[in-house]
Amino acid sequence: MIRLDRLTKSYAGQERPAVDDLTLEVPEGKIVVFVGPSGCGKTTTMKLINRLIEPTSGRIHLADEDVTKIPVHELRRRIGYAIQQSGLFPHQTVAQNIATVPGLLGWDKKRVHARVDELLDMVGLDPDTYRGRYPKQLSGGQQQRVGVARALGGDPQVMLMDEPFGAIDPLNREALQNEFLKIQSKLRKTIVFVTHDIDEAVKMGDKIAVFAEHGNVVQYDTPEKILAEPASEFVTDFIGAGAAVRRLSLTKLGTVDVPLWPTVPESASAEEQQDAAADSDREFVVVLDEDRRPVGWLPSDGGTRLPLISPLGPGTSLYDALDEMLAVNASALTVVDDIGRYRGVVSLDTLRTLIHTNGGSGLLQGART
Repeated sequence: MIRLDRLTKSYAGQERPAVDDLTLEVPEGKIVVFVGPSGCGKTTTMKLINRLIEPTSGRIHLADEDVTKIPVHELRRRIGYAIQQSGLFPHQTVAQNIATVPGLLGWDKKRVHARVDELLDMVGLDPDTYRGRYPKQLSGGQQQRVGVARALGGDPQVMLMDEPFGAIDPLNREALQNEFLKIQSKLRKTIVFVTHDIDEAVKMGDKIAVFAEHGNVVQYDTPEKILAEPASEFVTDFIGAGAAVRRLSLTKLGTVDVPLWPTVPESASAEEQQDAAADSDREFVVVLDEDRRPVGWLPSDGGTRLPLISPLGPGTSLYDALDEMLAVNASALTVVDDIGRYRGVVSLDTLRTLIHTNGGSGLLQGART
């Protein structure tokens, strides 16, 4: 969808270009994250794509069309743009902000109204409540949601997102990231996303371009490959410690096989339950109700049944599973399917095995969902 061909941007008085001879392709329907330290050229590259600044040399292609030959105003109507702190027009209502590009495209009022309500629903804001509000009447997280909705207003081919969640507190930031990934799973837009946070890059990106100085991309690959096989010492240092743990966040429980621990029906007699527990090769057996939903743990040493901590669903990442184990001081948790039926048990041993299988490749096969 986007192809950068030997792109260079120089400024008067600077010894080296801000972006120097950059060649890169952004695949259609994917999120490509530009990540790197401050001043490395990632935001400059983004601004070059929609010609907020003009390149010194090189070419930028959008769907095989040279953007330098497209009138700037037409180009920007085809590209959604979301920035840090939302950049909403303070004198316009939420509805007017979202309607900016549809209005420029000449949509009729009925279609614009429907699009505004559709997008507010999509980003988790009730249209009747928020349509007529002004930005100053919104929280920071709500403003950012409206900013994303505005960027999607004209149903653009491409979205550029410059640290869109950077000014949001950690709790709301995670919620916005999750919300956006849900939206993207349906819309499949082509997105360039700039951040300086490697954890955000790993979570958001289908591919990551790691920038060093002067727009030099030192590695361009999937998050899995970058974490498992950093291409240089610079990438290793930028990733920092904890790459093995970060890989856990890329894998959902629904994409891996988890061990089936022994089970016993809740309807069985006390004696039958104790016999099943005693015959088990595990420390516990899982007690299931008549719909095969886990309802408790039965110790194999003959102890009383223990209550069940909330089971983990198929959309839970292995990182979140580990976090939950540590939070509740448990070495194993039950895993269920989409309708709550027993699928198996994830344990610390399971996670350890997945991390080290084939140098991590076992963990990462089929990880992106």
